[in-house]
Amino acid sequence: MATVVWEDALRAPVWDCAPVWFHGDLLPGNLLFWQGRLHAVIDFGTLGVGDPACDLMVAWNLFSRDGRKLFRDALGVDEATWARGRGWALSQALIFIPYYLYTNPIGVSCAQRTIEEVLADYHGCAIPSWRR
Repeated sequence: MATVVWEDALRAPVWDCAPVWFHGDLLPGNLLFWQGRLHAVIDFGTLGVGDPACDLMVAWNLFSRDGRKLFRDALGVDEATWARGRGWALSQALIFIPYYLYTNPIGVSCAQRTIEEVLADYHGCAIPSWRR
């Protein structure tokens, strides 16, 4: 199933709007919360300009299904950008696990949860035209 999600992200139409700034690494460890609210974002090592889909990874590594729907609706994200973001979240989580397997058990647990959320989200989504 992970391969299907990845291939879907690759088939999604590319970002054809003006490039925008993105953080590129919105992992839970890079988001600082205070009293239940986002207070700061750290680690700008992957900051860049281009497709904002990579910053959507937070939808799968931070939110549940219901929270993800609210997040997407609030941003007004189109299906292609959402698919690319889902692929980015999957890719990052799959790379994270073997790299940090013995040194960052909390991060590995978060990455495993992200993969579960990505697969569950994909299974329940509508079929866009590029997938037919």
